[in-house]
Amino acid sequence: MPRRPSPSERRALGVRGEREAAAFLRSLGYTVVTRNFRSRRGEIDLIALDGETLVFVEVKLRSGTEHRPEQAVDRRKAERVRAAAEDYLALTGETLRATRFDLVAVDPEGIRHYPGGLLP
Repeated sequence: MPRRPSPSERRALGVRGEREAAAFLRSLGYTVVTRNFRSRRGEIDLIALDGETLVFVEVKLRSGTEHRPEQAVDRRKAERVRAAAEDYLALTGETLRATRFDLVAVDPEGIRHYPGGLLP
């Protein structure tokens, strides 16, 4: 069984995944507005603009191939992202803007983007 990464190693992996996801989204024409937005109700890894649509992005990274990153997002995590997004919209006053919740998965096989794939 492989050694479990330490908290600092996991954080470094997370930063790397977010950096790769942001570069990937920029290559698709998105504009990254904010990284690591936190409120008392949750956290959003990336907030970007896809045209006029404000996109809340959850990034999941796995350094191995045993499990796909997509498997790490459950309903509870998605709801925390939704709650943090509500806080962000209230804070910025952009409550009338079109929004979407995306998932970006990063692993040794590459980067996979699921527009609208975070929330049902």
